[in-house]
Amino acid sequence: MCVFCKIVNKEIPSKTLYEDDKVIAILDLSQATFGHTLVIPKKHYENLFDIDESTYLHLMKVVKELALKIKTKLNADGINIINNNHQAAGQTVMHYHVHIVPRYTNDDFKIINIDHSKDYNLDEVLNKILK
Repeated sequence: MCVFCKIVNKEIPSKTLYEDDKVIAILDLSQATFGHTLVIPKKHYENLFDIDESTYLHLMKVVKELALKIKTKLNADGINIINNNHQAAGQTVMHYHVHIVPRYTNDDFKIINIDHSKDYNLDEVLNKILK
């Protein structure tokens, strides 16, 4: 059983911000920034490609509501909503979850975007996806 399933089953304690019959939202132990929260479906789904649409839509509704509450209550300057799928994308717990990462001016949390516009032909990318 994965760590998030254990949290859902109350086998491991957590700091719960929200809970209903489908999802639970907890403070991330790492606290990448002040208020870093995870929203997790109670049923085990490995990643975005496994979760059913109804649960996904409900989870994202909760993400939006909590992101607004966190931004307001913690006076965040912005919010990152992050979801990693598969190990190559940075997923470390193989139970679907969404990170709500409050952002503050001059915090040290980084997401690095690299310009690869000269490395890829966009027509080729488009054609591969649409075929």
